Amino acid sequence: MQTADPPLLYTPAQRERRDASAWTLVQGVLAPVQFLIFLISLYLVVQSLQTGDNTTWALASVVLKTLVLYLIMITGAIWEKVVFGQYLFAPAFFWEDVVSMGVLALHTAYLWAWWHNLWSATDQLLLALAAYLTYGINAAQYIRKLRMARLQKDITLSPLSGATASP
Repeated sequence: MQTADPPLLYTPAQRERRDASAWTLVQGVLAPVQFLIFLISLYLVVQSLQTGDNTTWALASVVLKTLVLYLIMITGAIWEKVVFGQYLFAPAFFWEDVVSMGVLALHTAYLWAWWHNLWSATDQLLLALAAYLTYGINAAQYIRKLRMARLQKDITLSPLSGATASP
């Protein structure tokens, strides 16, 4: 039984726009920077919840993580517009964008609670952990798509596939 090939993530024209866009480089730089900030912040948040130490640093680290998240979401929407012709919810990244909205909502709720000092520091940090859980899921989605794109590029470049490489 022959299985159907998965749909291509990018058409040849979309791949060309993606490869030519400066926004691809911006995303390629911001994503690992954001992930590093996330790891440091996660450590501070967990340490603060466990020991009560460095709570101010933990709370501030979540603010920094959220600001970088906003930056990557704005530049990512621009990238999506350049590549797919729409700012969000392009079919190739629909579910990633849906989960991203949840990530943004939780991080924004954190900023609101932090800015207005609505909750205790512990409750704010627990909200941050919930936001970080959704961020982790979302990051895994994007890593999966990056892998899919690389595998599909290899398939389209393979002489055995019968396909030709896009310029």
